[in-house]
Amino acid sequence: MDDEQQAPGAARAHGPLAGFTVGVTAARRADELGALLKRRGATVLHAPALRIVPLADDSELLAATKELLDHAPDIVVATTAIGFRGWVEAADGWGLGEALLARLRAVEILARGPKVKGAVRAAGLTEEWSPSSESMAEVLDRLLAEGVQDRRVAVQLHGEPLPGFVEALREAGAEVVGVPVYRWMPPEDIGPLDRLLDATVARGVDALTFTSAPAAASFLNRAEERGRLPDLLTALGHEVVPACVGPVTALPLQDRGVPTVQPERFRLGPLVQLLCHELPSRARTLPVAGHRLEIRGHAVVVDGDLRPVPPAGMALLRSLARRPGWVVSRADLLRALPGAGTDEHAVETAMTRLRSALGAPKLIQTVVKRGYRLALDPASADAKYADG
Repeated sequence: MDDEQQAPGAARAHGPLAGFTVGVTAARRADELGALLKRRGATVLHAPALRIVPLADDSELLAATKELLDHAPDIVVATTAIGFRGWVEAADGWGLGEALLARLRAVEILARGPKVKGAVRAAGLTEEWSPSSESMAEVLDRLLAEGVQDRRVAVQLHGEPLPGFVEALREAGAEVVGVPVYRWMPPEDIGPLDRLLDATVARGVDALTFTSAPAAASFLNRAEERGRLPDLLTALGHEVVPACVGPVTALPLQDRGVPTVQPERFRLGPLVQLLCHELPSRARTLPVAGHRLEIRGHAVVVDGDLRPVPPAGMALLRSLARRPGWVVSRADLLRALPGAGTDEHAVETAMTRLRSALGAPKLIQTVVKRGYRLALDPASADAKYADG
């Protein structure tokens, strides 16, 4: 059986994300996302990049609601299901719920996508139109096509001001009223976020997930505040996979030149399934000493058997795997060790532990007075260099 045929069996035995570490930045539904990832074998590091201001305490929302009750809008744009529900619930808490619903029944409602449409209908209202794409760009195209000159448009904001959307409406002659249903603010305890940032820069995570544009922007802003933005962008551009739930979430990263991966359906389940394919496909797989060696984030799969490896051992193994079959000196391996000192005995100690963790000592050969090498199978090595 060839390597491609064996791989799915190994992944099923331990979960497709076993041996990988995934960072979760979500404040909302983080437990659900974390559970989905852990169920598939991942180690999860969670650090909310933001916190949500409680709706009932938000004076800006109260002021915007009263303004719309006093001066009716022509159009209301509902952008998120949780935001729309929260707006109605907050209005109920202020004794304005019935008045708000009565006002909304008399205006044109546009709902951004199926989930928002469901929230609108759950409130006893009916939307005029909803795009299947969940794209604010499509909502904007619809508004501009029907004309907004001298029309009053209320836009339910979802944690960020949507400047391009609002500016385009105003340039087309609309009066735009922002409805800040919930606001994002930095987390009260910044420590976990800093630890996740440091782990990302150090390649201690294999993927970083984002479920909202404000969270992505907050993560980048915190990196900039700490002077770590260049290192973060380098990590996200190479070894660490930035996975976003959809194109709107990805915008802050893409604005910084970071390529992202996104599922076709903008939901948590498809996001996790995307990582189940993406991370194993990036794992290095080598035929070594008659065994199949797959190098994952913090573990190695040897012939389908998942074997956790300490950080020092993973550093040595990755250094050897950069040029499989070639001898790597003790001095070079020492430089690869985390917190490397000057004593090459540290390499021997870490190598002993690595071999023990792998469970197959002959995978790594000692070359006397020169260093160590991965015992790449000769047939594989011959084929590789014959192709070159």
